[in-house]
Amino acid sequence: MKVTLAGSQEVPPVTTSASGAGSIMVGPDGSVSGSVTTSGVDGTMAHIHEAPMGQNGPVIVPFAKTADNVWSVPAGAKLTDAQLQSLKSGNLYINVHSAANKGGEIRGQLKP
Repeated sequence: MKVTLAGSQEVPPVTTSASGAGSIMVGPDGSVSGSVTTSGVDGTMAHIHEAPMGQNGPVIVPFAKTADNVWSVPAGAKLTDAQLQSLKSGNLYINVHSAANKGGEIRGQLKP
């Protein structure tokens, strides 16, 4: 699935020129792979979180910085059955954090 990240999707919304885009694959067994590429932000962390649009939730898959402005799902990452159900319901999102916006600067909801 494709994902687009923007400050307007953060909770609360963040005014930023930063953006991000990526592709995440989730297998039937919950295995996760993929990456997000950002622009206009010096990211400090990136994660998949569990919460519906308009809410913040806990980290469930931390990403690794694999190149300048590239965040990748680490090998072996896997969703639980409950997290897979959350994905199917549209309740997982990716966000990228920065020093200026520690709670997240850009966000995108995962839409299966």
